[in-house]
Amino acid sequence: MGIKNIVVNCPLEKNSSATAKSSSSVIFNLLIIAAIITTVVMYPQWYKKQWNKVIGMYYVAKGDHLLRKTEFQKAINEYKHGLELYPNHYGAWFNLGNIYVTYEDYYSAIDAYSNAIKYNPNYVLARMNYGIISAEKLGDFDGAIEQYDNIIKLRKRWAYIIFVMNNLRNYRKSMGLAYYNKGVAYRQKSTYMDNKPAESKIYLQEAIKAYQESVKILNKDYDARYNLALAYHINGDYNLAGLTYCKAIELAPMNYEAHYNLAVLLNHLRYYKEALQEINKANTLISSADSTTNQANYVYDIMSSVTRSTLKEEDGLKFVKDEVWSKDLASLNDRNSKTKKAEKEEYNNYRTCNAKSLFRDEDNPEEYKDDEDIEIP
Repeated sequence: MGIKNIVVNCPLEKNSSATAKSSSSVIFNLLIIAAIITTVVMYPQWYKKQWNKVIGMYYVAKGDHLLRKTEFQKAINEYKHGLELYPNHYGAWFNLGNIYVTYEDYYSAIDAYSNAIKYNPNYVLARMNYGIISAEKLGDFDGAIEQYDNIIKLRKRWAYIIFVMNNLRNYRKSMGLAYYNKGVAYRQKSTYMDNKPAESKIYLQEAIKAYQESVKILNKDYDARYNLALAYHINGDYNLAGLTYCKAIELAPMNYEAHYNLAVLLNHLRYYKEALQEINKANTLISSADSTTNQANYVYDIMSSVTRSTLKEEDGLKFVKDEVWSKDLASLNDRNSKTKKAEKEEYNNYRTCNAKSLFRDEDNPEEYKDDEDIEIP
């Protein structure tokens, strides 16, 4: 019987132990709750800030959803509501700036980009957009140049970690674009200084420096190369202008601008036959593209002038017949029946800059060496 009593009493001892543990757990939970309440009372602003952040993020997420649906005005309302609660969300400021650009409210866009930069000074896209809108839409070239310089000065150590190669590529591309846009801003600033030629030349030379840095990074970019050539041309650096126009043509042979401006340069230097070849290419390209009447008129005027000058030279009439008129007729006849081989030959013809040899009198920079043949995309 004694042993039986001991066996019967064992569960009672276990229940007592469980009850004690339960009581301890309740006390512990109460202490945690008391501690939380105490911190809330002692640091109410911190808890309010965190609560506002959560609610603000909710409204920003709604704004992102509406932005993807292109419901811009509703997105603006949600972003504003979210930013009132959580103003540190630089991504929301950036998106808000982009929407304002869509509505052509450029001053509001600048204000939004400024806030994005305020909360994230390393935000390259916000600085880039700030610069573009400042220069292109508001004429604030100094403000734009300041932003591009800040991008160039950024040094993200993590971008150079070997296994983050995509970050490094994106960073280098941003640097190249910053230099390019800086060059554009300086060239625009130069054009506004017509009444101050000395200052205009200084700004143009700054543009050239920026473009030169840009093409070191964006070495396959047509726009960077073309604008560098144009800056050389305006500055009177005709040899470098000619070489760089040729390089731009090799990169994008079916763009008429480089052909046109090279023809203008060659005409100025009295290389009339070579000028006629380039202006004829420009004329063909602009005729087959969506162009304005003014653009077509500019090309036609130069072509008429160059043709007249060429006809005055020895064998000028024969050259015009063989190199221009006959090719125009052949191009017209073959336009609807070109084979892949014919298209490639035409592409290579446009890509060949026959005038390049005229600009070899001075040192030929390494960057102007011929590239390998480029296939038609």
